[in-house]
Amino acid sequence: MDRIKVLGISGSPRKNGNTEILINKALEVCKENGADTSFISLAKKEINYCDGCYSCIRNSKCVHNDDAREILDEMVNADAIIIGSPTYFASMSGKLKSLLDRTFPLRVNGYKLSGKVGGAIAVGGSRNGGQEFVCREIQNWMLLHEMIVVADKKTAHFGGIAVGRRPGDVVDDETGIKTVENLALQVMETIKKIGKR
Repeated sequence: MDRIKVLGISGSPRKNGNTEILINKALEVCKENGADTSFISLAKKEINYCDGCYSCIRNSKCVHNDDAREILDEMVNADAIIIGSPTYFASMSGKLKSLLDRTFPLRVNGYKLSGKVGGAIAVGGSRNGGQEFVCREIQNWMLLHEMIVVADKKTAHFGGIAVGRRPGDVVDDETGIKTVENLALQVMETIKKIGKR
């Protein structure tokens, strides 16, 4: 039997920052519960804006030959996708938004993410710093791809939500780490419930 494949994506433009720490924490929990995991940081990736040219409808692929193509392939091959972002003015990072916009070919060419399990993680500079809005934006993207959206069970209810300003701060946020761990557990439980593996 194939093992569950969980993909984690850090939407932060900062390498080794709080978002990356949280995504890797979630993947660690998934791995402990039987999944094969992979991690992508957008920090050094080249991801062009969607031009709205609809080439992906006419030709089944995007006109841009950048790092987004490989990431989209990773998404298609995963059973579950956990996406995280820092909170910028109560919204996700621009780099993550660019990537999510570029997934349009996956939707218009057969809903290739349909039925996959998805979870969101957000980190902000204060406890009520807009993280819930970020989770909701990521979850809206998942819903438009007909993914199965899960949250974190008994803690924050929107997903993994943590506090950190300087890189590494999130490791001291016990409440936030717990929401991330619970999100990962819910991802794994949901995959098993729906019979993916």
